[in-house]
Amino acid sequence: MATIYDANTQELIKKAANALKEKIKAPEWSMFVKTGVAKERPPLEKDWWYMRAASILRKIYLLGPIGTNKLRVKYSSRKNRGYTPEKTFSGSGKIIRTILQQLESIELIKKADKGVHKGRVITPKGKSFLDKLAK
Repeated sequence: MATIYDANTQELIKKAANALKEKIKAPEWSMFVKTGVAKERPPLEKDWWYMRAASILRKIYLLGPIGTNKLRVKYSSRKNRGYTPEKTFSGSGKIIRTILQQLESIELIKKADKGVHKGRVITPKGKSFLDKLAK
């Protein structure tokens, strides 16, 4: 049985994004919003919302209970500040929270506590969803 550890990451995310297009819907504001403070413009790709959702789903699969704040750090970027040195800024929390809520509504992830760590974990349905795409 193939798992996501065996698959090419970029191909897996593209396949998952295409599969998620049928299950979740991008909000109206998603075509006008930047993905973080450090960005100057919104993403150019039309289906960037589904790519980000697939990427977040993969991160939750790999990293166990993970919350919005850690995901903001994962999607952070460096801001060009002219003459002053670059500085790292976190990604957009609203985008990540909305995607997490959408993935929760279709039961691919759920909230859970694991020891002192709490956040979202992947459900068996979500695990099989990604493993099928990894073949």
